[in-house]
Amino acid sequence: MEIKKGDIVGRISYGKDILFYVDRIIKTSNPNKAYAILKGIQYRIEADSPLDDLVKIEKEEIKTEKRGIESKLKKRLGIVSKGIFSERRNIGNKITNALILHLDGDRKYTQKSERYYNKLGLRAVVKNVPENRQPQVVGNLIRRYNPDILVITGHDGMIKNGTNYNDIYNYRNSKYFINSVIEAKKASRPDKDLVIFAGACQSFFEAIMASGANFASSPARILIDFMDPLIVAEKVATTDKNRIVTVRDISAELGDGRKKSRRKVCKRKKIEKVTIA
Repeated sequence: MEIKKGDIVGRISYGKDILFYVDRIIKTSNPNKAYAILKGIQYRIEADSPLDDLVKIEKEEIKTEKRGIESKLKKRLGIVSKGIFSERRNIGNKITNALILHLDGDRKYTQKSERYYNKLGLRAVVKNVPENRQPQVVGNLIRRYNPDILVITGHDGMIKNGTNYNDIYNYRNSKYFINSVIEAKKASRPDKDLVIFAGACQSFFEAIMASGANFASSPARILIDFMDPLIVAEKVATTDKNRIVTVRDISAELGDGRKKSRRKVCKRKKIEKVTIA
């Protein structure tokens, strides 16, 4: 079957373990060797694949996947709104005044994120901005909205998975997240203690943190759920301003949170400064 932009597909060589939508198709000089740029349906992962390694997913399987995403979203909303986690404010009775500015490279994630914040009664401005444009617009948006919390996310991934951890060019979108953090720090008011989360699946964690982020993904270079950045923003927004939020406070609430914090990948050099052209 012909694969085209917008199709929901799985990679045959990976056993269709993750469902993607086809973001775009790249043709080569060889008409039999076209490639697709893929973005995860549930995970914030970006990948590429030869077209002949892709198969369209049946409608029923797609519906099942989407029902699972909606179920996870509703479950999370129920947990938070009922105040199950003892350290969180009762959002229903004592709403936070913190403003979240959320830039998301994925249009559908943008819609889900906006719905998530609204359901919890959190103040949030959510913008769909492609990852490569985020550094260009984040400064003006910060000056316009003066947020307390900034989320910079979308899709990412390692080109050569499991190798070249310290090579910025081995990451699909990490350089844009890094530059967005740098621009955000420049634009933030001196009297404003802006809290920044940046990154997506398999992002260059150390470089993002070195650029000035408070939270970043993914130290173990694993997949992160589409909701993970929302949970970080929500946790910070609903915690008393006199308390410090650490990754330990959040890890248990994230998908594979403990695995992310415990898994040792490899030895990496400490990064003192990051400059991306």
